[in-house]
Amino acid sequence: MEIIKLLFAEDDASFAYIIKESLELTGLYRVKTALNGKEGLVVYNSFKPDVVVSDIDMPLMDGMEMVSKIRKVNETIPILLATGYTNAQYVLDGYKMNVDNFIKKPFLPEELNAHIQAILKRIKMISNLGNVDTIYLGHYAFSPEKQSLQCKKVKHKISARETKILCMLLENKGNLVKRENILQELWGVTDFFTSRSLDVYINSLRKYLSRDSKINIETIRSKGFVLNIP
Repeated sequence: MEIIKLLFAEDDASFAYIIKESLELTGLYRVKTALNGKEGLVVYNSFKPDVVVSDIDMPLMDGMEMVSKIRKVNETIPILLATGYTNAQYVLDGYKMNVDNFIKKPFLPEELNAHIQAILKRIKMISNLGNVDTIYLGHYAFSPEKQSLQCKKVKHKISARETKILCMLLENKGNLVKRENILQELWGVTDFFTSRSLDVYINSLRKYLSRDSKINIETIRSKGFVLNIP
């Protein structure tokens, strides 16, 4: 089994040590820690991690700024933000930066591992679909790897999360995909904010697919969505 290289940015040195030692004891991880965002960037550049987990409230440079800088050079690395706050703005700002998920502090090493494994499972699912260069949906050509939807000469670049949602709908085309299943798969939680975010992404996908009137993402009230393709 390939070892997962994890960058854990956390200003509480004792907590960082516990998480590092516990994860490395599983045999699944090699963990490097950083006490603030500035140190985190240095570790990121030298360590080349597979996954980043970062606290938000840190000295010198907070987690949001660190993640923003990482996203400028790497759009796909899985990122988890850890926070003891319930500030809705953090959540919205994080998802705008394409953060994969949030985890609420304090958390157990086992909980963090479960979150990371769920994210990596989703990435593998996208990767498997991405091995097919092009998937045809009616008049559209969909490339999961390039994150693009094209109808004739009109091409849309879609986000990683929109790509993941469309892949889930495609895997179950013609059948109900439950709302809570999408939320758990893509966010790991089923709260108000993630549910609203999902609706925004679904509406965006509908707009992208509107050039073919026979393609329909149907909302089943209080249950989920069905992708209908002729």
